[in-house]
Amino acid sequence: MYAASTSVSAPLRPARPPQQSGGPYLDPSHAVGAAFGGGRARRGPGIGAQQPLSGRLDLSGPQGAELRPLITSVHRICPEFNPVQVLRRGSRSVLLVGTAGRNSAVAKCLLDRSPASAERFQHEIATYRAFVRHRPPVRVPRLIAADPDNGTLVIERMPGRPAAAQRHPSTTPPRADVRVALGALCRVNLWRPPAGMFDMPLDYGRHIARYHELGLLTDRDMGDLQKLLHGLAHVQGQFCHGEALLSNILLSPAGPVLVDWDQAGWYLPGYDLATLWAVLGDAPAARRQISQHAQAAGPTSRDAFLVNLMLVLTREIRRYETAVQRSLQEPVPPGSPDTGEEQRLLLRRLHDDCAMARRAVRAAVGTR
Repeated sequence: MYAASTSVSAPLRPARPPQQSGGPYLDPSHAVGAAFGGGRARRGPGIGAQQPLSGRLDLSGPQGAELRPLITSVHRICPEFNPVQVLRRGSRSVLLVGTAGRNSAVAKCLLDRSPASAERFQHEIATYRAFVRHRPPVRVPRLIAADPDNGTLVIERMPGRPAAAQRHPSTTPPRADVRVALGALCRVNLWRPPAGMFDMPLDYGRHIARYHELGLLTDRDMGDLQKLLHGLAHVQGQFCHGEALLSNILLSPAGPVLVDWDQAGWYLPGYDLATLWAVLGDAPAARRQISQHAQAAGPTSRDAFLVNLMLVLTREIRRYETAVQRSLQEPVPPGSPDTGEEQRLLLRRLHDDCAMARRAVRAAVGTR
């Protein structure tokens, strides 16, 4: 949600040899909680970067024809909103940054009216409304106005800088930033909102079957994951952000801010940690810390983390396989960075990570 429209140039990832380490629990020592190692390819600076608001929004030409009805829908619920810049124009939504009274604000307007996108947008609005009544233990944007039926949301623009500019950072993030992000996610995971406020956004059994149908999981993968799920049937769910990317965490002197709550809800324990692990392929020390925390409570937390990790990595593989196929069909203009090559290198790393997680899952099944 908080990506800018201008792509961020990044160096290509170097080719990485296949991992030779990584035992049954993602570490040769086999010990629970032991160490293990190992865009949208690009995301721009987040809303919280607080670039100075200046100039006037250009409403001429085709862009103006698209923006004018969206601004009208925003004004219906927030008449004082003054749009200044288009922060991002994606396939599903448009983000407008401006002011609401004396405060900076962001308006999100839904473009994709498919049932899935509309449901996800309504869930995001419902989450922000729930946060008005019950504040989570981390800083989040304040809800200003919302219209779920017309796909319009206005929230406070939070100060800070994204912990990473990309979904999968191309350079190793500072350890201090990862530590702050991990601490914020752990506080969210320990939170217990009132019963009935949130549902479970991820149907584990359905996703496993779907990925198997697509050929992303083998017969043995599906059987192993189903065995672990059976052993986790009575495990209490954990409240998770649902999209625990560094690009969704703003760092500021007042503390971290979490944005993009459209996937929030109850998951098996360790979902946020699995997501963060999956996107930190160039930060083995951070991965070690994450896995130690995720598996510290014993075999049950280990199994939940591994199920989450397999599903997250499979999702990312599917995402970037689609992106690579698309890049092969689009010629690269002279002088432009070859994002397709970067995506192919990232996809290779994701396959290596998935093979490591697969070995860990099979070993975990063997101990049940």
